[in-house]
Amino acid sequence: MPSSPLHTQVLIVGAGPVGLTLAMDLAWRGIDVVVAETRERGEPPSVKCNHVSARTMEIFRRLGVAGALRDAGLPADHANDVAYRTTFTGEELSRIHIPARRDRYTDKSGPDGWWPTPEPPHRINQIYLEPVLFAHAEAQPRVRILSRTRIDAFEQDEAGVSATGTDLETGAPLALRCAFLIGCDGGRSGVRKAIGAKLHGDEVVGRVQSTYFRAPDLLSRLRVAPAWATFSLNPRRSGNVYAIDGRETFLLHNYLRAGETDFESIDRDWAIRTILGVGPDFRYEIISKEDWVGRRLVADRFRDRRVFICGDAAHLWIPMAGYGMNAGIADAMDLSWLLAGHLNGWATKAALAAYEQERLPITEQVSRFAMNHALALQKEREGVPPGIEEPGPEGEAARARAGKALYDLNVKQYCCAGLNFGYFYEGSPLIAYDGEAAPAYSMDHFTPSTVPGCRTPHLWLADGRSLYDAMGPEFTLLRRDPGLDVAPLLEAAARRGVPMAVLDVDGPEAAALYDRALVLSRPDQHVAWRGDALPQDPLALVDRIRGAG
Repeated sequence: MPSSPLHTQVLIVGAGPVGLTLAMDLAWRGIDVVVAETRERGEPPSVKCNHVSARTMEIFRRLGVAGALRDAGLPADHANDVAYRTTFTGEELSRIHIPARRDRYTDKSGPDGWWPTPEPPHRINQIYLEPVLFAHAEAQPRVRILSRTRIDAFEQDEAGVSATGTDLETGAPLALRCAFLIGCDGGRSGVRKAIGAKLHGDEVVGRVQSTYFRAPDLLSRLRVAPAWATFSLNPRRSGNVYAIDGRETFLLHNYLRAGETDFESIDRDWAIRTILGVGPDFRYEIISKEDWVGRRLVADRFRDRRVFICGDAAHLWIPMAGYGMNAGIADAMDLSWLLAGHLNGWATKAALAAYEQERLPITEQVSRFAMNHALALQKEREGVPPGIEEPGPEGEAARARAGKALYDLNVKQYCCAGLNFGYFYEGSPLIAYDGEAAPAYSMDHFTPSTVPGCRTPHLWLADGRSLYDAMGPEFTLLRRDPGLDVAPLLEAAARRGVPMAVLDVDGPEAAALYDRALVLSRPDQHVAWRGDALPQDPLALVDRIRGAG
């Protein structure tokens, strides 16, 4: 064993998007982080995630990496639309308009153009996303990434966690000592297993024969404009094709039907050609096979004392609405400010329990949204209308009906405002509730609200800044009336060492959204408290939000 261990405040196992974002956020909050990753530096991930949600892009904006991500992925003018056709090269049934990244900030015409956010969603595959995040994380002075490093075991005591690992290049042993350890190590998480957490739910929601391939002449065969995602629906085989580089690489999902339990039971070449609508003259090259099983599994616990799990380590579900990675990053952001607050001395040890209390119920909600949508989509795939490929008026009518049904169903997942902005934390020990219930939300609809636990409603300030850009890094007291004296609350916060800024918001938009004179926003931009006047005991409120209530 090494003579002395490597010391850090937080050890993160896994340098995927969730682990890297967590490391960046902790470093941004003044915490020293080591990230251990088994892959080589610069080794590309598999082509999994294709979508970064608006909430995640808001986080990347705060961390200073949103611009670099916008410049990566598909060409700037490549449509981000979702198209529905009889085959990839066949008749188009309908199309969900999503602007190209060149027009993402200015085009408000689509079904997600109205969203109240400074950062709309971004369609980008993980093979382009992750290198940008890695470079940005690696550049942070408080982040150290150990590539080709495996964490083999760990033990925790009252003061911290001792981990042992292996340098996979040399075989040399490695020892680390940290205050907290976080497993962001994926669906087969060794950290999850080590803390005794068990996955529960639905083992199989669907199976997908997925192929990453190169086809330089595929786009030349299209009769209509290309799209980011193209869903093929016909009686023979249905599937989805995602544009990866916007030129010649694609990811094709062949959705297996009931009874098709073996990925190789369906001829892959036949399925690809049938979904694409091409003949034997078409040439393509398989880059990799990415077959996967859709699940709905959630861990029964997200923590054991000083050890936590985030992302796929904590939950797995079929990637409807693109919310696997994005929900994992939401986990990480909830945990990050709690850990940083504790390590920086103002959040109590008891506050750390709020991570599981807040995120576990949300995970259950989102996973069921995704599963229910997957089942509804399966009905559409397996109930293809007769005559959908026939010429003439009857075929046109069948295509029109199918196109409308597909649009109405799928606009909910591809433009999922509810999943972005509607979820709320209920029953958190760190939130001062006032008896009003949070508004219900669906996958695609939500109501902005200052009810404690909800997302702090976004607005544009009179000087043109985003509210989120103007808010402080930790707690921010939003005040509609600049004449309202809030000094007692600020003094109470200072007494406990809780960082708290004041931001005055006025104008008709603020008056419409903020139905209380004062709203206290947490570091993760959820409402911690609201009122028309300060509470009688400001110190009690401060103790509540820092975990000493």
